[in-house]
Amino acid sequence: MSLMTDTVTAAAERGLALADMLLQGVSQDTFARLPFKDGGPIRTNHPAFIYGHLSLYPGRILMLAGEDQGDLQAPEAFEKVFVAGAACLDDPDGTIYPGMDEVITRFKTGYPRAIEFVRGLDDERFAGKHHGNDRYQQFFPTLGIATTFMLTSHVMMHLGQMSAWRRCMGLGPVM
Repeated sequence: MSLMTDTVTAAAERGLALADMLLQGVSQDTFARLPFKDGGPIRTNHPAFIYGHLSLYPGRILMLAGEDQGDLQAPEAFEKVFVAGAACLDDPDGTIYPGMDEVITRFKTGYPRAIEFVRGLDDERFAGKHHGNDRYQQFFPTLGIATTFMLTSHVMMHLGQMSAWRRCMGLGPVM
């Protein structure tokens, strides 16, 4: 336990609380839908994509630390539709993306486990190298920088998209 990991995990837990609040009023019917205006879709990310994409990262945190991802490793179907750079598509028939319960369960079980893992890192390991590829090395030279981004900035960026989607769908803010 360290000041750094305590700080990162406290911020991550606050993000998870917001992620839960932002789901208020979201139904299976709207979960994978894009908002429409003037007869066309608004090109934004919908909840299925946001929470599905984020659910990839708890396992990646373990991978970067050189640990076995176990059941936190994303299923191939998640990797295919939620990988960074994938297009977020309107899915009115529910045939493109996994269902709301599956996505939200993966999100809500993965992050607390990743947070507990990070909370248990000592300063030396947190400040040390990680096992990521060249792209990870380029942006995140240490395990601490990578996990801090994945647990905080990355989550909050996508939750900002969720907040905008809510407004487009007429659900309004939650705070």
